[in-house]
This record gives sequence, structure tokens and C-alpha cells, in this order.
Amino acid sequence: MVTPSPFLKAALDAGRAFFRPPAAPAAPAPQAALQGPAVSRRATVRVPIRSIGPRHGERISAHLLALGPQDRYLRFGYAANDEQIRRYVDGLDFERDEIFGIFNRKLQLIAMAHLALSTDPELKSCAEFGVSVLAHARGRGYGARLFERAEVHARNEGVDMMFIHALSENTAMLNIARKAGAKIERDGSESEAYLKLPPADLDSRMTELLEEQLAQNDYRLKVQAKQFWDWLALVQEVRRGVRDSRHRIQR
Repeated sequence: MVTPSPFLKAALDAGRAFFRPPAAPAAPAPQAALQGPAVSRRATVRVPIRSIGPRHGERISAHLLALGPQDRYLRFGYAANDEQIRRYVDGLDFERDEIFGIFNRKLQLIAMAHLALSTDPELKSCAEFGVSVLAHARGRGYGARLFERAEVHARNEGVDMMFIHALSENTAMLNIARKAGAKIERDGSESEAYLKLPPADLDSRMTELLEEQLAQNDYRLKVQAKQFWDWLALVQEVRRGVRDSRHRIQR
């Protein structure tokens, strides 16, 4: 379970990073699996994960449309085309379900999870988990962190069974569920992972409260930092234009 100290450390790190320019994205990972290679040591760093709502619809679409054909196949269980992805995003129920996201300093949604609460009256205490991570952001443990975040939220919402429906070849996703203690049942090309959740307690409620507060603060800092760097880039562009004009006049 998360303790407050990592959140304080992450908040300080975010403040120090405020005035560093956004870094260029790393080269895409060669692996085609949804979560990429095994988690590296960097996965021990806490990453802010925030709830996202309807106003982030365009970023959600951009994130999913950026997935390659194999990643779309693993995420949705079929080779979803652009139109099918847009319909999926349009059909998200932000009132019932919960969407979690990880943003980089360019405010790009690099990893997201969808916790869908059951609509079956007989299975009201169940929820399904789905996750996707962009190729260049893999190997950092984001998939596992999103699963942890969704698990805590599900507990606090009264969910006692969390499950994942995935293709059997999506070993990365199934490994995340297995490490969390889920029971996995394989049926040919498809697998189901079931995780029994304990009831909510003070620890789970405080954990979610702290996580969300940190993530919201982190996002606001990233918005302000992006505005600053965008403004600075505009100023530099204007200066270059003025300098070029002077050179032309002098000639």
C-alpha cells in the first residue's frame, strides 16, 4: 500500500522539474506487446496518475489512435481501425466508469486505464480493467501502476471483484494481473483474470485521496510549464524574424 512519503518526494521532484524544457520522446520500443519489456528499476519511482473526464476526450482519442496495429489488437481483442476507436471514445461513460491517465510534460497522454463498472444488476460489485501504454513510454511500470490505482479506486467504490479479459498472447497484461494475485483462467486464445478485492478501509481512502491530489497538482504544474515554454518559443521565433529582417535590410 502507498504511504504518504513517496507523494511528498514526487511533489518536490515535480517542482524542480518545472523549468526544465520538455524532452524529446525516446525511440519506440521494439516490442509489440501492450506493456513492452519487463519493468526496469525506474518503475520504483512513483508516477502521478490522475482521473480524467470528458474534457480530455481528444487526448484519449489521440492516445489510442497512436497505438500501432498490434497494440490495438492486444488492447481491444481485435484489429480496431480509427473509426472504431473514435466510437469507443465517444461511448465512454464518465459518470459510471473511471478513466486514469499518465501525462508527460508536453501534456501527452502516454498511458491510460479504463475501469468499467458492470451494468449487469446481478454483478454490480464487479469491474473490468483495460490499459494501454504508448510504445516510447514502456518499460517503466506504468501498466502495473495504473492497475494499482484502479484497484484502490474499485475498493473504495464497493467493488469486490476486478477482472481482465485479454488475449492469451497478451502476456504482459496477464503478468500484471498475476503479480497482483489474480486467478487466471485460459480458454484457447482468450484469458480471464479475476482478482478478489478486500473492502475499503481508511488506508485505501487516504491513499486514493493523496494520489489524486498529487496528480492534480502535478498536472497543473505541467500546464503552467507548457504555457511558459510555448510562450518562450513564440518570443524566440519573433526575435529570429526580427533578426532575419534586419539582415535582409542591411544587404
